[in-house]
Amino acid sequence: MRVLVIEDDELVASGILAGLKLSGISADRVASASSADAAIRTGTFDIIVLDLGLPDADGLSLLRRWRAADHQWPVLVLTARDELGDKLAGLRSGADDYLVKPFELDELVARLQALQRRSAGRAVDLIEHGRLSYDPVTQEVMLDGVRIDLSRRELALLGTLLHHGRRVLSAEQVKDALYGFGDNVESNAINVHIHHLRRKLGPSIVETVRGLGYRLGEAGE
Repeated sequence: MRVLVIEDDELVASGILAGLKLSGISADRVASASSADAAIRTGTFDIIVLDLGLPDADGLSLLRRWRAADHQWPVLVLTARDELGDKLAGLRSGADDYLVKPFELDELVARLQALQRRSAGRAVDLIEHGRLSYDPVTQEVMLDGVRIDLSRRELALLGTLLHHGRRVLSAEQVKDALYGFGDNVESNAINVHIHHLRRKLGPSIVETVRGLGYRLGEAGE
């Protein structure tokens, strides 16, 4: 899962990013509405976390503009505005969830996982794929009932492939799912992660679609 955090408070933002990273979630942060617009033009995100009190625009105005432009990613509003009218305004403007500050990081992570689960049409967190099962909450991967240890990047790669099913993802989309804006990415990094995933879960777990990118294959082949 890759998340865009739109939050102008440095302390709050750093805490969110650290907590999401510990939970295996890739996250980027911007501090204004204009930076958020630039980020969504250049990156691919699964979920948006949106503060409402931005320095250059009201978050609800930004959200309404995105929904009017038919941007469909799930949006979780994260704000100090705790009145019922504020919550209703957020949900009616297109928010998928609404969390009031102060909050517990565990709750934020759980809500993000629930949003991703619903966007994928699943009722439970556990993802089963043939002989493979993956729990995005515990970050546990099982193949034929045996636990397989994966690195953080390998977990992100597997989770991205499972989330998109048989959809072909470009190399750029895969890179976006694994790395943030400020990460230094070696030219062969994606191929290295794919190689390691194939070694641990079988050579067919990642299919290469020539000229297009990659998609989920069968585990343990």
